[in-house]
Amino acid sequence: MKKIDRDSSYEEVLRYGEELLQKAQIEDAKLDAWYLMEYCFHIDRVSFLLDKTAPAGEAVEKYIFLIEQRASHIPLQHLTGEQEFMGYTFKVSPDVLIPRQDTETLVEQVVEYTRKNYSKYTQNAEDTQPIRILDMCTGSGCIAISLKLQLSEYVTECTGVDVSKAALEVAKENARRNEAKVTFKESNLFDDIFENYDIIVSNPPYIASKEVDELMPEVRLHEPRLALDGTEDGLFFYRKIVAEGTKHLKSGGALFFEIGYDQKEAVSTLLREAGYKEIKAIKDLAGKDRVVFGKK
Repeated sequence: MKKIDRDSSYEEVLRYGEELLQKAQIEDAKLDAWYLMEYCFHIDRVSFLLDKTAPAGEAVEKYIFLIEQRASHIPLQHLTGEQEFMGYTFKVSPDVLIPRQDTETLVEQVVEYTRKNYSKYTQNAEDTQPIRILDMCTGSGCIAISLKLQLSEYVTECTGVDVSKAALEVAKENARRNEAKVTFKESNLFDDIFENYDIIVSNPPYIASKEVDELMPEVRLHEPRLALDGTEDGLFFYRKIVAEGTKHLKSGGALFFEIGYDQKEAVSTLLREAGYKEIKAIKDLAGKDRVVFGKK
């Protein structure tokens, strides 16, 4: 593989990155090589095509360092420190699960449900009540923050809960970045939660313990196991949240879960046995079961 330096052209630098990532068997090698190109050189596709034979300059050293880090299976988002979700930019770190596009389905369903079943909140109107949402296992805060921003005319209080202090620091920073008024609380599930809510939403750890060690290295080695491991059968947190969360859900309120592709029946059964009605499952853009929710 041809070495690159400051005199190498943008085209040569990008080719170097692509080849290194392909050799390391990185999924989406070409795409990741380009994302790091954008990040290091502050260049878009049009500028690249116009100047691809020009010397890349001193930012080459940074690109080489980051592309080598990516080749060692460090997630792209940990290198850039950011991830897009629902059109917003979120800070990420090894302390939180990287927001996934799959989870946007969960947010979209809560938004649709809220707009359909609740009225916009006007402080002086007698016929409307403030809506309160709880995001359990909030991690980066991407769900709670996105809901507060998308439902600003409906939701007066949105709270994110996590057991990890480090994750909550990231979530608070994301709320500041996105100018979202979200409250974050440290609690082991509902141990320190004393309020009731109209909607509870959660993307809990749901991967069976034995399957965590089989995940791709980007996830297995670099994302917090605390946010992945759903214990022996992957259903531990669903059971706990259904059992404890129901006590904190107002009558007629809704409980929303993100689920693994093969957990629809198990989670639906948990809700049904707890007395929930109108239980529904929603597929994501890939056609996989992704969300299950029901009304108390």
